[in-house]
Amino acid sequence: MVSAVFHSPLEPRVAPTAPALENATKKVATSSDSMRSRGQKVIERKTRPAGAGIDWRGFWLVVLPPVLGLALMIGVWALVSISTASSIPSPTETFKQAVIIFSDPFYSNGPNDQGVGWNILMSLERVALGFGLAAAVGIPAGFMIGRFEFLSRMFNPLISLLRPVSPLAWLPIGLLVFKGANPAAIWTIFICSIWPMIINTAVGVQRVPQDYMNVARVLNLSEWKIVTKILFPSVLPYMLTGVRLAVGTAWLVIVAAEMLTGGVGIGFWVWDEWNNLNVKNIIIAIFVIGIVGLMLEYALIKIATAFTFEEVKS
Repeated sequence: MVSAVFHSPLEPRVAPTAPALENATKKVATSSDSMRSRGQKVIERKTRPAGAGIDWRGFWLVVLPPVLGLALMIGVWALVSISTASSIPSPTETFKQAVIIFSDPFYSNGPNDQGVGWNILMSLERVALGFGLAAAVGIPAGFMIGRFEFLSRMFNPLISLLRPVSPLAWLPIGLLVFKGANPAAIWTIFICSIWPMIINTAVGVQRVPQDYMNVARVLNLSEWKIVTKILFPSVLPYMLTGVRLAVGTAWLVIVAAEMLTGGVGIGFWVWDEWNNLNVKNIIIAIFVIGIVGLMLEYALIKIATAFTFEEVKS
């Protein structure tokens, strides 16, 4: 038999006992103490000096790997120098020679004897001219090829045919046409830098969402408005990627081109030091070429990051 007990609302409530009141008071006090301690921790965290919370583990994870990589390279270099009976200069000898070279990098004793600073500047000047001409031609060409299907079908076979050609294969054509080593080197940089810009810009134009173009058609926007207001902001990340690839290729090509054409330049400096059997200067030139290329790459990455939308960065 099941029984149920119903309490009338009119019945007087039983007052809580003393132990129950004591337990409830303890719970409230405990919760208030915990909230107070949390608040004190937040205040301490805000008022803690900036240098007190250095993440040493993260710091060493950032610094230690490249330091170990450089140490490994120097160690292998030293072992190779010992095993070749010092025909390859040791890191210590090369460093001493580098100190002598960079103590006066801008001396000039004639057209064939100039400091490493002048050679770097001359190579950068050639790269800037060839690269600038390639950007002036390649970026607008990429927009047109990506925008109009007829031009895309017309030029895609030509780009696929000419892009794999080695840049140095164009150097004799430049010498034949321009009758000079300096314009021939600039021509070689131009022809090897233009392909990444054309291809990346055209791909960026072709990947613009069709909804954007439909809206432009509904609003009856002019072609100039479509390019400046729709295509250019959308294509900018692709375009900057092409620029970044092109400048890396240009810096690679200029060294080889200057070895063949002569004159003042970092490539000619390497070849001239080889003719003098000065291996230490050749190794120094290798490091100089790598550092300058790294600086160019880093500068373009910063520019690309500054002009790229947040969703593209992530």
